[in-house]
Order: sequence, then structure tokens, then C-alpha cells
Amino acid sequence: MNIQLSTVELPNFGMPTAEPILSQNIYERRIEKLRQKMQAEGLDVVVVYGDREHNANTTYLCGYDPRFEESLLIVGKTGIPHLLLGNEGWGYAELAPLPVQRILFQSLSLMGQDRLSGVSLHDAFQAAGITAASNIGVAGWKYFIPSEFSEPEYQFETPSYLIDALRKISGNYRQVRNANALFMNPDDGLRILNEAGQLAMFEFAACYTSTGLKNVLFNMQPGMTELEAATLMQLNGFPLGAHTMLTNGPRAAYGLPSPSMNTLKVGEPFTMCMCLWGALNARAGWLVRDETELPADVQDYLQKLAIPYFRAIVKWYERIGIGVAAGELYDIIHGEIGDPFFGVKLNPGHFIHLDEWVHSPVFKGSELKFKSGMAMQVDVIPGTGTAYHTSNIEDGIALADEALRAEIEQQFPEMWQRIQARRQFMEKVIGIKLKPEVLPFSNIPAYLPPYMLSPQLVLQVTK
Repeated sequence: MNIQLSTVELPNFGMPTAEPILSQNIYERRIEKLRQKMQAEGLDVVVVYGDREHNANTTYLCGYDPRFEESLLIVGKTGIPHLLLGNEGWGYAELAPLPVQRILFQSLSLMGQDRLSGVSLHDAFQAAGITAASNIGVAGWKYFIPSEFSEPEYQFETPSYLIDALRKISGNYRQVRNANALFMNPDDGLRILNEAGQLAMFEFAACYTSTGLKNVLFNMQPGMTELEAATLMQLNGFPLGAHTMLTNGPRAAYGLPSPSMNTLKVGEPFTMCMCLWGALNARAGWLVRDETELPADVQDYLQKLAIPYFRAIVKWYERIGIGVAAGELYDIIHGEIGDPFFGVKLNPGHFIHLDEWVHSPVFKGSELKFKSGMAMQVDVIPGTGTAYHTSNIEDGIALADEALRAEIEQQFPEMWQRIQARRQFMEKVIGIKLKPEVLPFSNIPAYLPPYMLSPQLVLQVTK
């Protein structure tokens, strides 16, 4: 595979003219799917904890996302789910598309507010049908495995008051189990396999995140502050899935810092990332026009790091598909850039949803197979820890079989047109051959300019 730096014209793939909205029926079907899993697991009730940072399971089930407070959604075998709320969530929850029985539990409210007028937690659980005989699942945002704890199903990341209260009601700690795997396990978790409408929401968000990075690439100038450069992303108020990141200089090596008043300087490393619910895009490289502006000790950056990295990403894209074992992607990445110099430590690819990282099936020896409806991040970031800095081309894709593709094409024709244009660009211009089921969501698809002050110069596969 020959890879070279070429001048490429990045097309305008378009932006959404309408926002996909999930119907009440979709949420009702999700509750039914949860109940089927509950029955299979012998659970009578699932209590879903949510807060501002960890709202994905709650929002997935009922469309309510906690803003300033926590919440508790209780789903039993039958009937309308109960939603425990604090003062400020009480009115906002009326917007939830799924009908719920609201219960004011004021201990969820912020300190200093009235927290004595609502029901007690015990009474709220009782009203939701939780008894001493109930087998209870608790879901928040993480579950554990046997290599971490001897009884991982009885370990919880949710607040202790919640677990203590449920264990007190049951009188048997084994009746209260971690239920996050119902939503997040990497094989068939509820939030791993997405409907057409949910994928359309992710692509909607990805249009803004990827175009935001495109705006920075083509408009930032040395002398701007990082904060000024970040405004080029044109954040529009759509909910963030992670902090906005943009750094130039020594802090760029850490990847995660937020932008500051530091000014952009030629010859320094650069990284940026924008994340909304369901979509994240990131790029990293050097704030230079060409190799002559690189520091003297890294002027072979293109040959030593960027090209081997891009070659690995191309092979990742060309291999992923429905029925492929996820461990094959791990082998591809580590076969290409497994040398310790590249410092690839995290899973080379992971699932995304409303939360930026749901789970990852991509690990050594993984036999988990990719399925239709999965939304993935092409997330492979070298952490060289050297003067060479890093490279990054993180974008989102989805996998869709023929039936799901037909559904997307029929229900979301604009989205479908953008996807087809991206696929054509990736194959005809960048040189990446995708399987029919691979749907790119980024408006900068596989577009990697290593010298970021020359954004039209990108890596390209040539014959």
C-alpha cells in the first residue's frame, strides 16, 4: 500500500435541514426490550441511576436527561415506569417522550433547596412496587468483571445510599445486582444495537462535530488564542458528550485539556476534539505548513509516524464489517503500529452512544462479531511520549445490513445522500474501499492533514 501526501479538495457533504426525533413508540419498544432481558435474567425491577455526566441509560429509556440533579428511573415487569426527580427536574421531565409516573424525591435536589416536602426513598420504592421479594437490577454507567472483583455482579458504581436502601428492603445483598450489562455489554447490549432513528440522530450530531473541526482546520491562524480557535467550531447548544478540547504547544501532548488563552504558534504540536451526543471527531498533528517548519529532530514525522499510522487506519476501515471478529481489528492495528514507539495503549475502536465510550469489543483475541446497528468510533491514538507528538483521525461510523440501509434511505434520504457521498470520496479520492455495510458519519471522512496549516494536503492511498 503506497501512501503519499496529496493536494485534495474536500467536498461539501451538506448539513441536516431537520433534526431526527425519536417517537414515543420507540421508547415504548425499548422498555419492552428491557423487560425481555429482565425476564431472561430473573429480575423483577431495574433501577436506573442518572446524573448530568451519566445520563445515557436513562435518556435511552425515556428521553429524560438530568441537568442539575440526579434521577432514578424504576422499570418493573409491567406498568408505567416511575421516575424519581428533584425540584429542578420535576417540570423538565414533562418533556420526556415516554409516559412516566413522576415522583418528587427531594434528596435528589441541590443543597440549600427545600428537600423535605417529597416522599422518602423507601416510600418511593414501595410505590414503584419494590418489595422484600424483588430481585433488583441497578444500572448507572459501568459494570465489572471477575478479574476486578470476586463477585462483580454485586459491585456498584452508583451512590451508596441507593444500594444501601435497596439492600435494606430486600434483606439479602444477592437480590440486588449490577444490571449495566443489559444496556452496555459489547455483544447485544440495548444501547449497542441501534435503530435507524437513533443512528440518524448520531449522524445529525456528527455533521456538526466534523464540520466544526473542518472550520478550525481551514480558518485557524497563528496568533489566535486557543479559545479563539475553538470558537471556529461554532458550538450551537446541542448537548455535549465530552468537554471541548483544543491545545497547541506542550499541553497538546496530553490530549484532554480544554482551550485556554495560550496563543497558537507555528512549529508546535496541536490537537483538537469536539463531541456532541452520539458523535465525536478529533484530529492531531503539527501547526506547520510543511516539514521545514517542524522541529529539527522530528522532520521525518511524516515517514516515521503519520504514514504508518494512516496505513493502519486504512486497513482498519477496509476490514471492519458485519460478522468480522473484533479481535481482527486489534491484530491489524498492532500488526502495523504495535511497536512501543507508537504507544497504542487503549482499544483501537469502541462503541459510541449518547456517552462517548460505551464499551469496546476490540481487544486481543476478541471473538465478538460486529453486528448491524452498531455505532463505532475509529479511535486509534498513538501516545508516543516523544517529541514526535501524535496523529489522530477519529471519526464515527455505523454498520447497517441491507434491511437497515433500506430503512435509513427511506426514512432519512438527506442522511443517506451524505453517507453515499462520503463513501465515494473515501474510495475514489482517499483510496479506502469500504464494505457496503460501513456508513461513514463524518464530514471530514478519513481526511488527515498532518501539517495543519496546510489543510488541503492530506494522506492518500495511491496505486
